[in-house]
Parts: sequence; C-alpha cells; structure tokens
Amino acid sequence: MSGPGRGILAVVATPIGNLDDLSPRAVRTLAEADLVVCEDTRHTRRLLSAAGVSAPSLLAANDHTEAGQVTTVLDRLAQGARVALVSDAGLPGISDPGERTVRAAAAAGFEVVVVPGPSAALAGLVVSGLPTGRFVVEGFLPRRGSGRSERLAALATEERTVVVFEAPHRLARTLADLSAALGGDRPVALCRELTKLHEEVWRGTLAAAAERATQVPPRGEYVVVIAGAAPAPGPDDAELLTALEQARATGTSTKDAVAEVAAAYGAPKRRVYQLATAEQPAGKPS
Repeated sequence: MSGPGRGILAVVATPIGNLDDLSPRAVRTLAEADLVVCEDTRHTRRLLSAAGVSAPSLLAANDHTEAGQVTTVLDRLAQGARVALVSDAGLPGISDPGERTVRAAAAAGFEVVVVPGPSAALAGLVVSGLPTGRFVVEGFLPRRGSGRSERLAALATEERTVVVFEAPHRLARTLADLSAALGGDRPVALCRELTKLHEEVWRGTLAAAAERATQVPPRGEYVVVIAGAAPAPGPDDAELLTALEQARATGTSTKDAVAEVAAAYGAPKRRVYQLATAEQPAGKPS
C-alpha cells in the first residue's frame, strides 16, 4: 500500500463484454490500488473477483454522485494513495463517469496515468468498415427537446465518421431521427453486443437500418457508426470573380481583395489570385 506523499490516479479500461480483454497491467494496477473509484460497486466486485483480485476499498462515483466524490478522491491522493478509476465497461470518461475526477486530479497537480484497453467506440469504429481517419464520438444523443434537434442538425453536416451509443429500447426512434436528419441513404453500421457471445455487425443505410429496427427487436447495447456527410461544394469561379469585382469596386487593391475573398469563401488564396490576375485588364494597376 502507498504511504505519505503524492498519490497517483490510474484511469483503467475494463472489458466491454469479454472478461478475457482485461489486460495483465490492468489486473496489476487494480491489485495494487488503495482505492478503486467505480460506477457500481457490485459490478466492480464481480470483475475483481473474476480477475482474482482481493477487493480493495471501493468508492461509488456514477453520473449522479461523481461531482460530490471528487473531494474524497483528492483527499486520498493527498495522503499518497494509489487510486484506480474504472467504469462499468470500457474507458472511464467516454460517455461514462470519470471526466470530472481526472480533470480535478490533474488540476490539483497529481499524476494521472492511463491503463488503456477496451473501448466500445473504437471497437465499433474499426469493425464498421467506414472511414477511420477522422471521426467524432457523439455518445448518447439527448433524449428529447431542442438539445436533440440541435445535435441532429449538427450531425447532418458533420464530415467525420460519427459514433453514437444507444440502448435497445430507444434504437428504432434514434435511427428514424438520424435517417430523417442526415438522409436515408447515409451508410451506417449497427454494432451489437461487441466482444460478447452474440456480437453482430449489420451494415447498410440509415433508412434500411430504421426499417430493420421496427421488424427485428433490438437486443443489447448498440454502437451506431455513421458515415460522414459529403463535403459541401466550394464556390465556382463565377462566384469568386463576382466577389473580386465587388471588392475592387470599393477601391480595394487586388492583393487585399484576393485575401478578403479567399477568407470569406474558404477558397485557396492561390486559386483566387489566379482568377484575379487572369481577368484583370492589361495595364490596370493592382
């Protein structure tokens, strides 16, 4: 056990289904911890028992209680304790509690380390077959109201691959809303029960996925991976030339007009400059 001094907070990934995914380093970190901060003490005790770890002191810090438990964690760290932070599954802080605790410990100057491992978001992303170079983890959408509408509207123009989590009893509604907001032809992968016995990945379009969810009762937790929106078309040459003419009509120099138009339209400055100089009458000062 740790003694007086500066404690360490270890953020530990735990299995999202298959207990064999608990890494040897994670087992060692949990076994050496003076305190394990977790979502559900019953769930974590079962995990520790399966890993052959004698349960240390456990502190419940779920969505509702994490903010109130931060002071306790900081006090233990100040006493030199080794604290392990886990969620019920996957990496703490990714649509799970943990973010507040990590932020507070780092702000207080304590060392924070990570024991990486299973992640539902990354597992779903890489098995989806959709682009992985740029992606965003949206997590759970707001369940209702303007917050949900605003997030759906934002996702409609999001060009990165999007990862959404959803519970089975809300899947049909969420897929219908996504199809309406993003377009029914948007490619999607429905990843169910990842790493578990009944793991399943279905690939198709949002419209087909929404229809399927009404016919095949969803079971288990879902990771929904959606292809990003096609890039918005850029301005054509005629638009840029019109903007250049309007800028220079006010007495702006060609150099400044090029900079203004390129910034306003998000166009490469080189392209705008070539248009400006190609259409400019010979002998006209710039």
